[in-house]
Amino acid sequence: MALTMTDVDRFEAARPRLEAIAYRLLGSASEAEDAVQDTFLRWQAADVDRIDVPEAWLTKVLTNLCLNQLTSARARRETYVGQWLPEPLLAGDPMLGPADTAEQRESVSYAVLTLLERLTPNERAVYVLREAFGHSHREIAEILDLTEAASQQIFHRAKKHVADGRSRTEIDEAAARRIVEEFLAAATSGQTDLLVRMLTEDAVAIGDGGGKVPARAKAFEGAIAVAKFMRGLFKPSEAKRALIGGSADIWATTANGAPALVVAVDGRVVGIMCLEVDAEGIAAFRSQVNPDKLERATRRWAATEHEAPLLHTF
Repeated sequence: MALTMTDVDRFEAARPRLEAIAYRLLGSASEAEDAVQDTFLRWQAADVDRIDVPEAWLTKVLTNLCLNQLTSARARRETYVGQWLPEPLLAGDPMLGPADTAEQRESVSYAVLTLLERLTPNERAVYVLREAFGHSHREIAEILDLTEAASQQIFHRAKKHVADGRSRTEIDEAAARRIVEEFLAAATSGQTDLLVRMLTEDAVAIGDGGGKVPARAKAFEGAIAVAKFMRGLFKPSEAKRALIGGSADIWATTANGAPALVVAVDGRVVGIMCLEVDAEGIAAFRSQVNPDKLERATRRWAATEHEAPLLHTF
């Protein structure tokens, strides 16, 4: 049946929420967009007049499409070159979704999205639907064809896995900028001890180049190892300029609600480094340099205004 304009408008009204769900489930903005488009095609083919609650129907279709995608993604990531990290989203991106509660903000943090990769597809779906979008266990059970009791058990298991993997610290935008500024000053000072004092003892640094940009396959672990790596990473060189296509500027911003550095060359984002901070200091650096995972960030970066960069050349 052909969709009426009302049917199309109804779907478009739901699109931002669907994209936010899909992004949390898949960790990829491009894959989230594809999943939402596939959901529209199914909406287009359905007898929408017989769908009592369109939002519930769309959520069920989208979630199951994402579950299928997660199953195949696991196989693909086994052959992924180097470390796989989620696609970061810069401040203000509508795909970040609701951020009214601490739980909603945490569910889309880069640290939690990385931890969600450890969960089974069902655990991830239950966690996202419950924690970020407030679905009842009865609703989740209907979406995933589970019992309500099973949904509750899966949620508690998933939440424990996520909680065990990180300490929870919320940082406002001003504090995030200050942390990035202090880190960059230490990283470019040439003094390793300044960096060490900013890090937790068990700090880690990891990067995702996707086989297209050099990135260490194994994480750096421990404050001293991470500090030495960061000191070298931010030391300018002709080789680095050749690799990224010119001299880079570095800005302080937030990505997925956490402190971040954006590295750009002539308006093209070539790297986003997300910082995970807890009460003891910076606990993790996760750098996304795979160009395929920076296309959306580049578009958003080009469409927004920025203050002067913290560092003009790299």
